Amino acid sequence: MCIVYLVALIFCITKVRCSSNTSKLIEDSSQSFTERMKTGKTSFIYFGNHVNPTIKLFLDQLEMSADALEDYGISVVKVNCSKETIAKYCTGEKLITKTYLLRGSEVLRSFDIDTVFDVSAIVSHVLFTVLYNEVRYVHTPAELLQVENAAKQMRDVVVGHIPVLGLPEHRALMEAAFVYGTKYQFVQTTGGPLLKHMGVDDLSVSKARLWFLHCKDMSRQMDQCPFTPMRKPLDTINIHTFLQLMEARLVTEANVDPSEVDMVHNHLNVPVLYLFSHPQTKRLDRATAQTLALQLRGEVGVVLIHRDSTDVKTPLQYNAAYRLPQEDVKYFTLNSAEEVMKLFKEELLQDYKMVEDEEENEEHWSDLEILDDEVSESVYRDRDLMLDLESITELTSDNFQSEVTQNKITVVLFYFKWDAVCMAFMQTYIQVADALEGVSGLVLAAVDCGEWTNICSDRDVTSFPFIMIYRPMEAPQPYRGMLGTESLQRFILLSQISGPVRLSSSADVLSFLEGDLYSKHADLSSIRVLGLFTSTLDTGVTSFKEAAKLLRGEAILGLFVHREAEKWVEGLSVNLPAVLLSRGSEVSREAYYLPSFSVNDLVSLVQRAVSDPFPELTVENLPWYLELEKPLLLLFVGKEYSTETSLTEMKHLLSSGQLPSFLPCWIHLGRTPVGRSVLEKYLGFVPPLPALVMSQLSTGGEVFLFPRERPLKAKNILQWLQSVENRDEHPAGVIPDTKWSPPVPVYDFLATMDQEAPGYASQRDPKMKTGAKEGHRDQDMTPNQRQTTHSSPKPQAPHEHSEL
Repeated sequence: MCIVYLVALIFCITKVRCSSNTSKLIEDSSQSFTERMKTGKTSFIYFGNHVNPTIKLFLDQLEMSADALEDYGISVVKVNCSKETIAKYCTGEKLITKTYLLRGSEVLRSFDIDTVFDVSAIVSHVLFTVLYNEVRYVHTPAELLQVENAAKQMRDVVVGHIPVLGLPEHRALMEAAFVYGTKYQFVQTTGGPLLKHMGVDDLSVSKARLWFLHCKDMSRQMDQCPFTPMRKPLDTINIHTFLQLMEARLVTEANVDPSEVDMVHNHLNVPVLYLFSHPQTKRLDRATAQTLALQLRGEVGVVLIHRDSTDVKTPLQYNAAYRLPQEDVKYFTLNSAEEVMKLFKEELLQDYKMVEDEEENEEHWSDLEILDDEVSESVYRDRDLMLDLESITELTSDNFQSEVTQNKITVVLFYFKWDAVCMAFMQTYIQVADALEGVSGLVLAAVDCGEWTNICSDRDVTSFPFIMIYRPMEAPQPYRGMLGTESLQRFILLSQISGPVRLSSSADVLSFLEGDLYSKHADLSSIRVLGLFTSTLDTGVTSFKEAAKLLRGEAILGLFVHREAEKWVEGLSVNLPAVLLSRGSEVSREAYYLPSFSVNDLVSLVQRAVSDPFPELTVENLPWYLELEKPLLLLFVGKEYSTETSLTEMKHLLSSGQLPSFLPCWIHLGRTPVGRSVLEKYLGFVPPLPALVMSQLSTGGEVFLFPRERPLKAKNILQWLQSVENRDEHPAGVIPDTKWSPPVPVYDFLATMDQEAPGYASQRDPKMKTGAKEGHRDQDMTPNQRQTTHSSPKPQAPHEHSEL
């Protein structure tokens, strides 16, 4: 849902009624009712033949609900059965006491007017019926756990407890589900058993409640999703604010004074707590801030101010501060967590009526005195769940070199314990390690770059999390794929194959291309890439071998250097040297001539060849296709009957070879719901599907929409593209060219400590042998993108997407 709609909705719901000169309640005749049934649209309809005082009150509420339901595309209609005769509905003894929710001619549900007694009851019941397949209803903890398990690694869960249906709280929950339903899994419950499961001890207090379950970053099925309760009353504004806070950074770090910090909490009128960090105690300060932020999540924002910045002018006598909405920053000296608890109880609960249970207050504020390193680490580890690191080898300066030079493949994760993205990915990494535990000759390890800064800085690792593959007697290989379980596991298993595979006969070539050779890897990749050369003296052989090493983990490559190589490209209109691509035993092979023996060019050619010529874009593969920097000819499809027809037409156009400068691709909004957000970003609205757009993200960001009134045929598409090229078409939207800057610059923690307290960090900085650096981070590579290749190692500037 677009934010404009949400703002309008909040404005109308908060009893600032949207003004309107005319009623939105529609009165249907027999003919208009029949026509309505043919539209397939949703309507809330009341049939009646006379009006008494009770019915008059209901009709007043019905008229007011028409304004609210119009925002959701639902018409509110009444039919006067004393004037019109409509079979099935204008008869029966319950004629004046029933209402119907219809989609076209299909009855979704009927209601007694006692159930839909006012505007809130009408809106809540209607939306709950419309969202029946999206909002799950649960009664027991076991049912909720099933929902959690299905949502893990996909999206977070919002659970609402509504004691009585039809009240304003029920309406607020359903409206939130309508707006945010594609982003979160909404759950509704009315039962008491679930309350105890969510930590509510006093069941005698009957009130609506809401919890946010953090399931998106959970991977272990046996663990319950950690949750955050909403402590404010359930209304539209509070729910919207609460969900925005759940998306906000847990702890914001800054290098300026508190009054200069701009964060989402300021715009949402939420109190902010500022803690000051000293260079000597940064790890401890971060752990303390993380712990406090978890206890205050949803109520108070937490900021960690680094005193080592010259922009911080706050006197050293203060180590904390707070800001209440619409007020200035107030500074104080924090001696214990109890002082913070007392401060927020006095200021927040009295001034802003944030009513909270005393037992919950005591539970949320633990005794956080000065902690040593070991306690600090365990507090951090236990903040959400216990991390089982048994399958991960932890590397330090003492064992790093010996571990990565052993006669085996070593996968190394470089990460920060205090970084939210790193710790979210750590769950995926542990899951991959558990899955590959029985694979011989393979070790998964990790380096905490906050603890062992010298290891990461010596290898020019500047963005996190970052993965490097180490093999004996070879240069390390960076992993550039998606940070997901399936992608990483596939890459590691494929990278075990030494590339390229040397083939000595035509029989070996056939076995390789048909997939018989390395058949156990068929589930990982059905694509085989074969380099064909007639002689070992060919200069391209050496380049192909180097390219194959860089492509390990991405494809299975073979090399055939033989006088019989010529016969494998016969009839394919390609001369040697060439690359032969096989996508399976029953698919025709593709051949590509090698015009250049540059390693970079060979890697690019193979990556383009193995990619799908008409790919379905997903969250996982989108970064790779964007790297091609071609204009996207993007088809958005859904469940409509015309989906297959439009895809077939696009494939026909592609096979004609008339789209060399474009990247034809498609998104299925049913399988990739984020596609709807992409369309809204492109155009500002969601047009009827299928919709064809052309976006020029690399050359100005203009977006063009194929005219809806023209049939989606190959000829029409080509004419439209020609009109766009001739500047005869006006762009339907423009994507602004904005860049993400790093929140803070890269710096050496240990060096900073030594500047403030010489010798403090020397025990953490063991002497390292000098030598060549194992790898580097390409300047324009992000953790979620793949680079075509890299050259010899050299130091790189911090990347603009770096987490540091």
